[in-house]
Amino acid sequence: MGFDALYGLELIDCSDSVVRGTVPVRSELTQGAGRVHGGVYSAISEALACSGTDAGIGGDGRFAAGLSNLTTMLHPITAGTIHATAVRRHRGRTTWVWEVELVDDEQRPCAVARVTVAVRDP
Repeated sequence: MGFDALYGLELIDCSDSVVRGTVPVRSELTQGAGRVHGGVYSAISEALACSGTDAGIGGDGRFAAGLSNLTTMLHPITAGTIHATAVRRHRGRTTWVWEVELVDDEQRPCAVARVTVAVRDP
């Protein structure tokens, strides 16, 4: 949906504790040197964390919104697929915290993120 569809996110698994997704690398996602832009990793991380939070609060009228996203790039990806796994570390009444690992096709860690998601009333 929306921005996530624009950069090509496909959710593979989505629960309130673990979320997995992939994004195929294409030229529109790279910066000048041909490496995936850091903002792509951040967008993937926030999307997975918010999707998992939504799965946990779904149906009760509240919504999830990214509050904080600290993404650290470790190794560049220039081709193939970005594979991301988000694991919930905290489930609070108003905030959830997720850790996200993003790897390349060879399973090398390429970025890590800690995302805090706000849970709010409509």
